[in-house]
Amino acid sequence: MKYPVVSAIITTKNSSATLGALLESIKRQTFSKSEVVVVDNNSFDQTGQIAKKYTSKVYSKGPERSAQRNFGASKSQGEYLLFLDSDMVLTENVLDECVKRMVEEKVGGIIIPEKSFGNGFWAKVKALERKINEGEDYFEAARFFPKKIFRDMGGYDENLTGPEDWDFPQRVARKYKIVRTHSYILHNEGEPSLKSFAKRKYYYGLSVHKYLKKQNLPAISPRTVYFLRRSFYKRWKELLVNPLLSAGMLLMLFVESAAGGLGYLVGRFNNES
Repeated sequence: MKYPVVSAIITTKNSSATLGALLESIKRQTFSKSEVVVVDNNSFDQTGQIAKKYTSKVYSKGPERSAQRNFGASKSQGEYLLFLDSDMVLTENVLDECVKRMVEEKVGGIIIPEKSFGNGFWAKVKALERKINEGEDYFEAARFFPKKIFRDMGGYDENLTGPEDWDFPQRVARKYKIVRTHSYILHNEGEPSLKSFAKRKYYYGLSVHKYLKKQNLPAISPRTVYFLRRSFYKRWKELLVNPLLSAGMLLMLFVESAAGGLGYLVGRFNNES
């Protein structure tokens, strides 16, 4: 079977600590017909130099991730697009499995489940959160698409930062089938803290009101309120295995909910004023 090219589009910003591992994992894929497109957002570290060791397609674009992704897609040559963050690492069969499913099943998008790793207690907490939410549509989003569908659906919404990860796949899912791989992406959490979790959720929360309005979703739902998610109750036995991590996860989710909620209110107020 003749397989087309996959364009791996990577958005970066001061990503020198993690980018090399991602690029090496793409290089080690069992599927070899791929190109790498790196779209950097004005990094002041060694991100650009690292990227240029692996690809000639290194660009500068901002102001946010959605614009970077859309720009990267416009510079790509592949029939399929895989959108990656710079702190990810692909297991070796990701591209092979995605392409086979695209060719054989003609789907509109593919979810690649993630496993977290990192240093310290809070990285383990985040890994537990991912584990118990695996397979839930409110937690996972597709990131592998045919380029034609990506273009036809208008790409990522550049008015969203954070919620665009769900907005675009949800639009695709209204017209096409979305499937999941057995292969994983490994997500490098680094050495996070409660403060770093809160800052990220606050920032993403600033555009949540736009996402909810666009998708006609309520402000209070499993997509926005972590404690309404069925995984906490469906997989309660897994939470009992390590009560310390589970307690940490509940604290993390409370802090993230508060920070995201504050971001939502600030973003909505600023928009209305």
